[in-house]
Amino acid sequence: MRHCPAANNGLTLTFPRTILQSPPVNHTITPSKEEVMSTAPKPQKAVQDPVKVDPKHYKVEIENEQVRVLRINYGAHEKSVMHSHPDGVAIFQNDIHCRFTFPDGKTEEHRFSAGETLFMPAGSHLPENLSNKPFDVILVELKR
Repeated sequence: MRHCPAANNGLTLTFPRTILQSPPVNHTITPSKEEVMSTAPKPQKAVQDPVKVDPKHYKVEIENEQVRVLRINYGAHEKSVMHSHPDGVAIFQNDIHCRFTFPDGKTEEHRFSAGETLFMPAGSHLPENLSNKPFDVILVELKR
């Protein structure tokens, strides 16, 4: 748990620690008034949809205005490509030993147990199954 004193009101807020987070980017951009008010299209951050860039491992089960539910399956020692997800909840269907590589090159190795659930904040990663067995995950991506 991480504790954060709230500004000017004496309260302390407690935030649960999340396991998977893309490394923070430390740069602040203050757009000009003209940029904020412009109706011109703004450049969008490149988001690699895992269903499009890695259909072997990612299948859409259902999708509506609120969520997209993905069934994820990796064979033993299989690896994906770099891709992105919005905030979501992962439900692990079996025991998993995996590595996540992030866009900055940093890696994290994790073990998850069958039935475990995990909130995953939005971000990009490249997953790799480090196990001799396949793994299955249900990922509920949040759209709102």
